[in-house]
Amino acid sequence: MKTILDTIVDVKRKEVEELRKNFTYYDYEKSPLFESKCTSLKQSIVEQEFAIIAEIKRKSPSAGIIDFGINFYQQAAKYDQANVAGISCLTDHYFFGGTVDDLKQIKASTSTPLLRKDFIIDEIQLFEAKAFGADAILLISEILDPKTALQLTIIAQSLGMEVLMECHDRTHLRKINDQVDIIGINNRDLHLQKTDLQTSYDLFDFIPSDTVCISESGVRNYDEILKLSKIGYNGVLIGESILKQSDPAEFIRSIQLKKMSHAD
Repeated sequence: MKTILDTIVDVKRKEVEELRKNFTYYDYEKSPLFESKCTSLKQSIVEQEFAIIAEIKRKSPSAGIIDFGINFYQQAAKYDQANVAGISCLTDHYFFGGTVDDLKQIKASTSTPLLRKDFIIDEIQLFEAKAFGADAILLISEILDPKTALQLTIIAQSLGMEVLMECHDRTHLRKINDQVDIIGINNRDLHLQKTDLQTSYDLFDFIPSDTVCISESGVRNYDEILKLSKIGYNGVLIGESILKQSDPAEFIRSIQLKKMSHAD
């Protein structure tokens, strides 16, 4: 039986086919942003005591509609004010309501490193990401074989972008090549759309040492952030918990201030 992740990947394959019919690499290379120097997300993470990557999205399969009227320019500016380490932008349209134009809006409003979060399966999506302002891209180990994951990593880095590669269990973790810049442990089972922070606790000891690593999804409060930082994570990627706040910038700042005040 197909799961939601299987359906998403099927749709994405069709989208990539259309993308290749309508655009060439050269089309993207002509974009003014294609020649711009990327800002390092990895460096931004390690420079902070405990980093927060804040996400922007309109909807998701797990949460449903979050905010179709969200102003990406304004939201990114709020994140910038809160000194986040990076901004994650969902560009998948069918399931998350995003577009690559959202990347441009964010890029115009902040110098904070920008992560394109999507279901990337083909190198033309990397050229598209660079042309629309991404500094880094997400690769999902679960939907890629090791050879493809390595190829996409090398191509993304050749274009100047960094690679955040995520996994959900030890099998996926074995697919991660030593070229990736950041490892993400996704607490959400993408097949069942269920989230359990225990995933990050269980997998940390299997992450290669001296690797920049973050925990993704399901982080809701300061206590969870504190525990993850004590285990050894460099940061977290938070989406819905921030987007539900009436004042997301203040919510982020309050977490950061509390973390600093409890530093050893």
